[in-house]
Amino acid sequence: MPVELVALIGLLVVFATTTLLDVNMGAVAFVAAFVVGSLVAGVPVERVISDGFPAELFLTLVGVTYLFAIARDNGTITWLTSAGVRLVRGRLVLVPWVMFVVTGLLAMAGAPLVAVIAVLAPVALEFARRYDINPLLMGLMVVNGGAAGGLAPSSVLGSLSNAVVERNGLSIDPGLLFAGSAVFNVLLGAVGFVLFGGSRLAGVRTSAREPAVVRTSGPGATTAPAVAGSRLNGHRLATLAGLVVLAVGALAFEVNIGVLAMTVAVALSIASPAAGRRAVPQVAWPTVLLVCGTLTYVELLQSLGTLEYLGRGVAAVGVPIVAALIICGIGALGSAFASTIGMLGALIPLAVPLLGDSTLSATALITALAISSLVVDASPLSSTGALVVANSPESQRDRVFRQLLAWGFSLIVVAPVTTCLVFVLPGA
Repeated sequence: MPVELVALIGLLVVFATTTLLDVNMGAVAFVAAFVVGSLVAGVPVERVISDGFPAELFLTLVGVTYLFAIARDNGTITWLTSAGVRLVRGRLVLVPWVMFVVTGLLAMAGAPLVAVIAVLAPVALEFARRYDINPLLMGLMVVNGGAAGGLAPSSVLGSLSNAVVERNGLSIDPGLLFAGSAVFNVLLGAVGFVLFGGSRLAGVRTSAREPAVVRTSGPGATTAPAVAGSRLNGHRLATLAGLVVLAVGALAFEVNIGVLAMTVAVALSIASPAAGRRAVPQVAWPTVLLVCGTLTYVELLQSLGTLEYLGRGVAAVGVPIVAALIICGIGALGSAFASTIGMLGALIPLAVPLLGDSTLSATALITALAISSLVVDASPLSSTGALVVANSPESQRDRVFRQLLAWGFSLIVVAPVTTCLVFVLPGA
């Protein structure tokens, strides 16, 4: 049996084991990576770790959740959500869409999508916690907003996708690529809004008055209210300054978001050691284990050429629309675990022979492939989805993970089928 197929079967075994036995998927995936890598593929364990462990994502998850745990502890995030509610005059139904638009505009402006989500997801999830909004709804609105702006010609992913297309001798309309993605994600956001409780917010107005903040010293443990009122005290002003540094550094200057978040968190911890100590247990450690373990296995799977193994079957398909569907499906499947940019860079060349031997529109096919690869970033096994899970309320984190997993995996099927029907089929 080809080693690529064994690796794919191993991934299915990981999913089945964790589903049936309810153990941390990341822990099982670590073991599977070592077993498949060393015993089946002959890859040394040291190399599995060095090549596969997502160190940058680990630092991002830990740094961001550590920083925002401090900001939540001293009342800064609560103050920000109060300001946001005042901005929309207390109309909660507008809050998810404000987050959608802000995320989309930042992505269009060229800010790295992971950095945008890392900055905005904690604020969005605090809105959800404080005003009893479904955290899945707020998380999806942030992710879909980023995807809506993520293929603009001025965005990181949009400009890189267009560059890859040009390098492979293709010509597409960047405006249509962006418009198709924007419309698709607005509609997807509307579906999520209706499905996950957005409609019940219609007509609901709330006061932006800030209640006392309850500090948490560990899972499920609380103490007396610590900060009351809406004043900007010294700790809050320092934290706001740190968040501004994080946003400007990550979005405008593309400084590594994990390094910057950790630096700001440490600075705030030095200023207030007690707040730093309380924040450490609130880092999303189970999510970090889950995501890092799973992605270590997926990186092994990619290094063994499993996706290329699947992609080679595309060349044998004689029906262009079916081949297009397969390419989009592989893009969606791969992007649910790995880099969207990497998947597009690998799969756009696969489309070249297909476009040369058929009447399919290059713009239509690349649009379908790009959308299929981008919208599955809501999966909790992608960096953006993982940030949503990590910043969800601890009591709801497992449920948010399962719901995002179901949502993301359903899009692996729904997005390729829909985009091929809407964009590719009319020109086939």
